[in-house]
Amino acid sequence: MIWDRSQTIMLAKAACTHCHGYGLRAGRYDREIPCNCVFRAVFRACYGRFRDLATQEKYLSRVNLEFGHGKDNRMTYGRKNEEYLADFCLVSRRALDAFEYDVFRFHFLLGADWKLCCWRLELDRGTFFHTIYRIEQKLGRVFRELEPYGLFPLDEYFGGTIRNALPPESRPRTVVPIRPARGVLRPPLNLTAA
Repeated sequence: MIWDRSQTIMLAKAACTHCHGYGLRAGRYDREIPCNCVFRAVFRACYGRFRDLATQEKYLSRVNLEFGHGKDNRMTYGRKNEEYLADFCLVSRRALDAFEYDVFRFHFLLGADWKLCCWRLELDRGTFFHTIYRIEQKLGRVFRELEPYGLFPLDEYFGGTIRNALPPESRPRTVVPIRPARGVLRPPLNLTAA
């Protein structure tokens, strides 16, 4: 995925010492790469939506109809809120190793504070917070660069744009106008002229 300044500048932390609020920093071979503050912002936006959906009442969920760009071009339905909750958890489990997933599960999913996590996982405070930052950076990158549909930007996930191109056989062909049949009697449109 190619990152440009228009995608990263809105997510960058203004007081970041690496990117100075621009979102991109120098990488290898004179290439600009996204700063870690951008990845943490992506994760926090996705986690904020996750918490909102997890704490809302279950009767507020609804079914969404979506157009399917396949062979038949049919409509499908889905529960976007539940799908997002499942995608967030499953993508996190696949991207993190066992230790990082334990910290993620206790702190982010179960809501334990740092003292309880440090006691349960037998960590010191510094190691815990460094692990939290590393988890946020890793998952922020994964959530944005996930193919074919990433979890971020959230408006695209929840039905904003569809990136699938139509198959060649379903593209509209040239339109041939239909000529009116000869000898058809057409009444005048203006009654005063008749």
